[in-house]
Amino acid sequence: MKALYFEEHGDLSVMRYGERPEPEVLPGWVKIRVRASSINHADLFSRRGMPGIKVQLPGITGSDCAGEIAELGEGVTGWKVGERVLPLPHHVDWDKGSFDMLGENRNGAMAEYCVVRASQLMRLPDNVSDEDAAALPCAYGTAHRMLHTRGQIQAGERVLILGASGGVGNACVLLAKAAGLHVIAAAGDEEKCRKLQTLGADETIDYSQTAFDAYIREKTGSLLRGGGVDVVVNFTAGDTWLPSMRCVKRFGRLLCCGGTGGYKAVSDIPYLFTSEMTIIGSTGWTMEDQQSLVDMVAQGRLKPALDRVVPLSDALGAYDDFEKRAFFGKIIVKP
Repeated sequence: MKALYFEEHGDLSVMRYGERPEPEVLPGWVKIRVRASSINHADLFSRRGMPGIKVQLPGITGSDCAGEIAELGEGVTGWKVGERVLPLPHHVDWDKGSFDMLGENRNGAMAEYCVVRASQLMRLPDNVSDEDAAALPCAYGTAHRMLHTRGQIQAGERVLILGASGGVGNACVLLAKAAGLHVIAAAGDEEKCRKLQTLGADETIDYSQTAFDAYIREKTGSLLRGGGVDVVVNFTAGDTWLPSMRCVKRFGRLLCCGGTGGYKAVSDIPYLFTSEMTIIGSTGWTMEDQQSLVDMVAQGRLKPALDRVVPLSDALGAYDDFEKRAFFGKIIVKP
Protein backbone atom coordinates (compact mmCIF):
# COMPACT_ATOMS: atom_id res chain seq x y z
CA MET A 1 0.00 0.00 0.00
CA LYS A 2 1.05 3.64 -0.41
CA ALA A 3 1.88 5.48 2.81
CA LEU A 4 3.67 8.48 4.26
CA TYR A 5 6.31 7.14 6.64
CA PHE A 6 9.63 7.76 8.39
CA GLU A 7 12.38 5.30 9.34
CA GLU A 8 14.09 7.59 11.87
CA HIS A 9 13.15 10.63 13.90
CA GLY A 10 13.96 14.08 12.59
CA ASP A 11 12.74 17.02 10.57
CA LEU A 12 10.56 16.83 7.47
CA SER A 13 13.49 15.49 5.41
CA VAL A 14 13.10 12.04 7.02
CA MET A 15 9.55 11.64 5.65
CA ARG A 16 8.99 9.39 2.64
CA TYR A 17 6.07 8.60 0.36
CA GLY A 18 6.14 5.04 -0.91
CA GLU A 19 5.19 1.41 -0.43
CA ARG A 20 4.62 -0.17 2.98
CA PRO A 21 3.15 -3.58 3.87
CA GLU A 22 -0.58 -3.61 4.57
CA PRO A 23 -1.26 -3.95 8.31
CA GLU A 24 -2.22 -7.33 9.75
CA VAL A 25 -5.75 -7.68 11.10
CA LEU A 26 -5.67 -9.22 14.59
CA PRO A 27 -8.63 -10.91 16.32
CA GLY A 28 -11.03 -8.23 17.53
CA TRP A 29 -9.59 -5.64 15.13
CA VAL A 30 -10.69 -4.29 11.74
CA LYS A 31 -8.87 -3.03 8.67
CA ILE A 32 -10.04 0.35 7.37
CA ARG A 33 -9.68 1.55 3.80
CA VAL A 34 -8.76 5.18 4.45
CA ARG A 35 -10.83 7.67 2.43
CA ALA A 36 -9.61 10.85 4.16
CA SER A 37 -7.20 11.78 6.94
CA SER A 38 -6.11 15.08 8.45
CA ILE A 39 -2.88 16.69 9.61
CA ASN A 40 -2.34 17.46 13.31
CA HIS A 41 0.49 18.73 15.51
CA ALA A 42 0.68 15.22 16.98
CA ASP A 43 2.04 14.08 13.61
CA LEU A 44 5.02 16.40 14.01
CA PHE A 45 5.70 15.29 17.58
CA SER A 46 5.70 11.61 16.54
CA ARG A 47 8.05 12.22 13.63
CA ARG A 48 10.44 14.31 15.71
CA GLY A 49 10.37 11.88 18.64
CA MET A 50 8.78 12.32 22.05
CA PRO A 51 10.53 11.73 25.39
CA GLY A 52 9.00 8.78 27.22
CA ILE A 53 6.93 7.58 24.24
CA LYS A 54 8.24 4.82 22.01
CA VAL A 55 7.12 5.43 18.43
CA GLN A 56 6.85 2.38 16.19
CA LEU A 57 9.52 2.46 13.45
CA PRO A 58 9.21 2.59 10.53
CA GLY A 59 6.46 5.00 11.54
CA ILE A 60 3.36 5.86 9.57
CA THR A 61 1.99 9.16 10.80
CA GLY A 62 -1.64 10.31 11.04
CA SER A 63 -4.15 9.93 13.88
CA ASP A 64 -7.43 11.01 12.27
CA CYS A 65 -9.15 9.21 9.43
CA ALA A 66 -12.53 8.39 7.96
CA GLY A 67 -13.05 5.41 5.72
CA GLU A 68 -14.80 2.12 5.23
CA ILE A 69 -14.30 -1.33 6.70
CA ALA A 70 -12.17 -3.44 4.36
CA GLU A 71 -11.69 -6.54 6.53
CA LEU A 72 -12.97 -7.91 9.83
CA GLY A 73 -10.69 -9.66 12.29
CA GLU A 74 -11.64 -12.94 13.91
CA GLY A 75 -14.44 -12.61 16.45
CA VAL A 76 -15.66 -9.18 15.33
CA THR A 77 -19.45 -8.95 15.32
CA GLY A 78 -21.93 -6.12 14.71
CA TRP A 79 -19.95 -4.67 11.81
CA LYS A 80 -19.74 -5.50 8.13
CA VAL A 81 -17.33 -4.88 5.28
CA GLY A 82 -18.14 -1.67 3.42
CA GLU A 83 -19.60 0.28 6.36
CA ARG A 84 -18.42 3.89 6.62
CA VAL A 85 -16.69 4.55 9.93
CA LEU A 86 -14.78 7.14 11.94
CA PRO A 87 -12.37 5.56 14.45
CA LEU A 88 -11.54 6.97 17.84
CA PRO A 89 -7.75 7.23 17.28
CA HIS A 90 -6.71 6.30 20.80
CA HIS A 91 -7.34 3.41 23.16
CA VAL A 92 -6.84 3.61 26.93
CA ASP A 93 -6.92 0.67 29.34
CA TRP A 94 -7.01 2.27 32.77
CA ASP A 95 -6.80 -1.11 34.54
CA LYS A 96 -3.57 -2.07 32.77
CA GLY A 97 -2.26 1.49 32.54
CA SER A 98 -1.79 1.23 28.78
CA PHE A 99 -2.38 3.73 25.98
CA ASP A 100 -1.94 3.54 22.24
CA MET A 101 -2.77 5.92 19.43
CA LEU A 102 -2.83 5.84 15.67
CA GLY A 103 0.22 7.56 14.25
CA GLU A 104 2.01 7.59 17.57
CA ASN A 105 3.00 4.35 19.28
CA ARG A 106 1.42 2.35 16.47
CA ASN A 107 1.24 2.98 12.75
CA GLY A 108 -1.31 5.54 11.66
CA ALA A 109 -3.68 6.69 8.96
CA MET A 110 -1.53 8.51 6.38
CA ALA A 111 -1.82 5.42 4.24
CA GLU A 112 -4.28 3.51 2.13
CA TYR A 113 -5.11 1.21 5.06
CA CYS A 114 -4.90 1.22 8.84
CA VAL A 115 -6.15 -1.06 11.63
CA VAL A 116 -8.02 -0.34 14.87
CA ARG A 117 -9.96 -2.30 17.47
CA ALA A 118 -13.62 -2.81 16.64
CA SER A 119 -14.42 -1.04 19.93
CA GLN A 120 -12.86 2.16 18.51
CA LEU A 121 -15.35 2.46 15.65
CA MET A 122 -18.38 4.70 15.18
CA ARG A 123 -20.64 4.77 12.16
CA LEU A 124 -20.82 7.75 9.81
CA PRO A 125 -24.20 9.04 8.59
CA ASP A 126 -24.60 9.37 4.83
CA ASN A 127 -24.79 13.17 5.06
CA VAL A 128 -21.37 13.51 6.78
CA SER A 129 -18.58 13.56 4.20
CA ASP A 130 -15.28 11.72 4.63
CA GLU A 131 -13.46 15.08 4.54
CA ASP A 132 -15.58 16.68 7.28
CA ALA A 133 -15.43 13.55 9.42
CA ALA A 134 -11.63 13.27 9.16
CA ALA A 135 -11.31 16.84 10.46
CA LEU A 136 -13.12 16.05 13.71
CA PRO A 137 -11.32 13.66 16.09
CA CYS A 138 -8.11 15.27 17.32
CA ALA A 139 -8.80 19.00 16.89
CA TYR A 140 -12.55 19.19 17.37
CA GLY A 141 -12.66 16.36 19.92
CA THR A 142 -10.01 18.08 22.03
CA ALA A 143 -11.86 21.41 21.77
CA HIS A 144 -15.22 19.83 22.65
CA ARG A 145 -13.91 18.17 25.80
CA MET A 146 -11.99 21.28 26.88
CA LEU A 147 -14.89 23.70 26.36
CA HIS A 148 -17.87 21.60 27.35
CA THR A 149 -16.82 18.66 29.55
CA ARG A 150 -14.04 20.40 31.46
CA GLY A 151 -14.69 24.12 30.92
CA GLN A 152 -18.49 24.07 31.33
CA ILE A 153 -18.94 27.04 29.00
CA GLN A 154 -22.31 28.83 29.16
CA ALA A 155 -24.26 30.95 26.69
CA GLY A 156 -23.62 34.65 27.20
CA GLU A 157 -20.05 34.26 28.46
CA ARG A 158 -17.09 35.91 26.79
CA VAL A 159 -14.20 33.71 25.68
CA LEU A 160 -10.73 34.68 24.41
CA ILE A 161 -9.22 32.02 22.14
CA LEU A 162 -5.48 32.16 21.46
CA GLY A 163 -4.03 30.44 18.39
CA ALA A 164 -7.48 30.60 16.86
CA SER A 165 -6.37 30.13 13.25
CA GLY A 166 -5.26 26.50 13.65
CA GLY A 167 -7.31 23.33 13.84
CA VAL A 168 -8.09 23.34 17.57
CA GLY A 169 -8.49 27.13 17.50
CA ASN A 170 -11.00 27.01 14.64
CA ALA A 171 -12.87 24.27 16.47
CA CYS A 172 -13.03 26.39 19.64
CA VAL A 173 -14.39 29.37 17.69
CA LEU A 174 -17.10 27.30 16.00
CA LEU A 175 -18.10 25.36 19.12
CA ALA A 176 -18.15 28.46 21.34
CA LYS A 177 -20.32 30.33 18.84
CA ALA A 178 -22.67 27.34 18.56
CA ALA A 179 -22.98 27.41 22.36
CA GLY A 180 -23.93 31.12 22.38
CA LEU A 181 -20.71 32.71 23.65
CA HIS A 182 -19.19 36.05 22.64
CA VAL A 183 -15.95 35.01 20.91
CA ILE A 184 -12.73 37.03 20.85
CA ALA A 185 -10.25 35.24 18.57
CA ALA A 186 -6.52 35.98 18.38
CA ALA A 187 -4.25 35.18 15.42
CA GLY A 188 -0.90 36.24 14.01
CA ASP A 189 -1.86 38.36 11.03
CA GLU A 190 -4.62 40.47 9.55
CA GLU A 191 -5.66 37.93 6.90
CA LYS A 192 -6.19 35.19 9.48
CA CYS A 193 -8.22 37.61 11.58
CA ARG A 194 -10.48 38.28 8.58
CA LYS A 195 -10.99 34.56 8.11
CA LEU A 196 -11.84 34.15 11.80
CA GLN A 197 -14.54 36.76 11.37
CA THR A 198 -16.04 34.67 8.57
CA LEU A 199 -16.15 31.74 11.02
CA GLY A 200 -18.23 33.88 13.36
CA ALA A 201 -15.73 35.50 15.74
CA ASP A 202 -17.28 38.62 17.28
CA GLU A 203 -13.91 40.31 17.76
CA THR A 204 -10.40 39.52 16.54
CA ILE A 205 -6.93 40.48 17.75
CA ASP A 206 -3.92 40.56 15.45
CA TYR A 207 -1.30 39.87 18.09
CA SER A 208 1.53 40.74 15.69
CA GLN A 209 0.30 44.34 16.04
CA THR A 210 -1.46 44.43 19.42
CA ALA A 211 -0.68 42.66 22.69
CA PHE A 212 -3.80 40.63 23.42
CA ASP A 213 -3.71 41.28 27.19
CA ALA A 214 -3.51 45.05 26.52
CA TYR A 215 -6.48 44.73 24.15
CA ILE A 216 -8.60 42.92 26.76
CA ARG A 217 -7.72 45.45 29.46
CA GLU A 218 -8.53 48.37 27.18
CA LYS A 219 -11.87 46.88 26.13
CA THR A 220 -13.02 45.55 29.51
CA GLY A 221 -11.09 47.40 32.21
CA SER A 222 -8.77 46.27 34.98
CA LEU A 223 -9.34 43.23 37.17
CA LEU A 224 -10.47 45.27 40.18
CA ARG A 225 -12.97 47.15 38.01
CA GLY A 226 -14.59 43.98 36.69
CA GLY A 227 -12.38 43.61 33.63
CA GLY A 228 -11.35 40.45 31.84
CA VAL A 229 -13.23 37.63 30.15
CA ASP A 230 -15.04 34.63 31.60
CA VAL A 231 -12.92 32.05 29.78
CA VAL A 232 -9.45 32.11 28.20
CA VAL A 233 -8.39 29.22 25.96
CA ASN A 234 -4.62 28.75 25.81
CA PHE A 235 -3.07 25.64 24.25
CA THR A 236 0.17 27.37 23.19
CA ALA A 237 1.61 28.13 26.67
CA GLY A 238 5.22 29.37 26.54
CA ASP A 239 5.40 33.17 26.36
CA THR A 240 1.62 33.49 26.03
CA TRP A 241 0.85 31.94 29.42
CA LEU A 242 1.48 34.94 31.68
CA PRO A 243 -0.42 37.51 29.57
CA SER A 244 -3.30 35.06 29.14
CA MET A 245 -3.66 34.84 32.93
CA ARG A 246 -4.05 38.63 32.98
CA CYS A 247 -7.08 38.37 30.68
CA VAL A 248 -9.16 36.26 33.07
CA LYS A 249 -11.85 38.10 35.03
CA ARG A 250 -12.48 37.48 38.73
CA PHE A 251 -13.71 33.89 39.24
CA GLY A 252 -13.05 33.16 35.54
CA ARG A 253 -11.44 30.07 33.99
CA LEU A 254 -8.20 29.51 32.10
CA LEU A 255 -8.43 26.36 29.94
CA CYS A 256 -5.37 24.51 28.66
CA CYS A 257 -5.14 21.41 26.47
CA GLY A 258 -1.56 21.65 25.18
CA GLY A 259 1.69 23.55 24.93
CA THR A 260 2.55 23.92 21.24
CA GLY A 261 4.55 27.09 22.01
CA GLY A 262 6.62 25.56 24.80
CA TYR A 263 6.07 23.58 27.99
CA LYS A 264 7.84 26.01 30.32
CA ALA A 265 5.83 29.07 31.30
CA VAL A 266 5.88 31.90 33.85
CA SER A 267 2.79 32.46 36.01
CA ASP A 268 1.55 35.69 37.58
CA ILE A 269 0.98 34.41 41.11
CA PRO A 270 -0.49 37.65 42.55
CA TYR A 271 -2.98 37.77 39.68
CA LEU A 272 -3.80 34.10 40.23
CA PHE A 273 -4.85 34.51 43.85
CA THR A 274 -6.30 38.00 43.46
CA SER A 275 -8.57 36.94 40.61
CA GLU A 276 -9.43 33.61 42.24
CA MET A 277 -9.41 32.15 38.76
CA THR A 278 -9.64 28.43 38.07
CA ILE A 279 -7.00 26.84 35.84
CA ILE A 280 -8.39 23.74 34.15
CA GLY A 281 -6.36 21.18 32.26
CA SER A 282 -7.93 19.01 29.59
CA THR A 283 -6.43 16.14 27.64
CA GLY A 284 -7.78 14.17 24.74
CA TRP A 285 -11.43 13.40 24.15
CA THR A 286 -13.86 10.52 24.46
CA MET A 287 -16.08 8.52 22.15
CA GLU A 288 -19.00 10.59 23.50
CA ASP A 289 -17.29 13.86 22.51
CA GLN A 290 -16.59 12.50 19.04
CA GLN A 291 -20.16 11.24 18.61
CA SER A 292 -21.54 14.63 19.66
CA LEU A 293 -19.45 16.28 16.95
CA VAL A 294 -20.58 13.84 14.24
CA ASP A 295 -24.18 14.49 15.31
CA MET A 296 -23.65 18.26 15.08
CA VAL A 297 -22.28 17.95 11.54
CA ALA A 298 -25.11 15.63 10.50
CA GLN A 299 -27.68 18.08 11.92
CA GLY A 300 -26.12 21.08 10.15
CA ARG A 301 -25.06 22.76 13.41
CA LEU A 302 -21.32 22.47 12.70
CA LYS A 303 -19.27 22.76 9.52
CA PRO A 304 -15.55 22.06 10.10
CA ALA A 305 -13.22 24.68 8.64
CA LEU A 306 -11.10 23.07 5.92
CA ASP A 307 -8.01 24.69 4.44
CA ARG A 308 -7.52 22.34 1.51
CA VAL A 309 -7.79 18.73 0.31
CA VAL A 310 -4.65 17.14 -1.14
CA PRO A 311 -3.76 13.65 -2.41
CA LEU A 312 -1.51 11.51 -0.22
CA SER A 313 1.20 11.78 -2.89
CA ASP A 314 1.34 15.57 -2.26
CA ALA A 315 1.13 15.41 1.54
CA LEU A 316 4.82 16.24 2.09
CA GLY A 317 4.21 19.72 0.70
CA ALA A 318 1.15 20.09 2.90
CA TYR A 319 3.19 19.14 5.98
CA ASP A 320 5.77 21.76 5.00
CA ASP A 321 3.04 24.42 4.90
CA PHE A 322 1.65 23.13 8.19
CA GLU A 323 4.99 23.57 9.94
CA LYS A 324 5.31 27.07 8.46
CA ARG A 325 1.76 27.85 9.69
CA ALA A 326 0.76 28.61 6.11
CA PHE A 327 -2.76 27.28 6.51
CA PHE A 328 -6.13 28.10 8.04
CA GLY A 329 -8.33 25.24 9.23
CA LYS A 330 -7.76 21.55 8.69
CA ILE A 331 -5.63 20.13 5.87
CA ILE A 332 -7.27 16.97 4.57
CA VAL A 333 -5.29 14.21 2.86
CA LYS A 334 -6.88 11.60 0.57
CA PRO A 335 -5.07 8.40 -0.48
